[in-house]
Amino acid sequence: MKKDLHPSNYRLVVFKDMSNDYSFITKSCIDSRETVKWEDGNEYPLVKLEISHTSHPFYTGKMKLVDTAGRIDKFRTRYSKK
Repeated sequence: MKKDLHPSNYRLVVFKDMSNDYSFITKSCIDSRETVKWEDGNEYPLVKLEISHTSHPFYTGKMKLVDTAGRIDKFRTRYSKK
């Protein structure tokens, strides 16, 4: 196996689904500037997600429109008939 192929800075990171405020903690090496205090009283890096397994239509069985940063409005104004 090749040496130094995988990152060595794995640590616990909190991921938060912004569409329904669901949070979970797992190991990751992703960089984050924000931190959050977790249920155990420790502070962990925070990564905000637009969609997770608790809000994705495939897992929930419900179709939900997620409009982040007005993308749908931008699309409609750009491609609307004039």
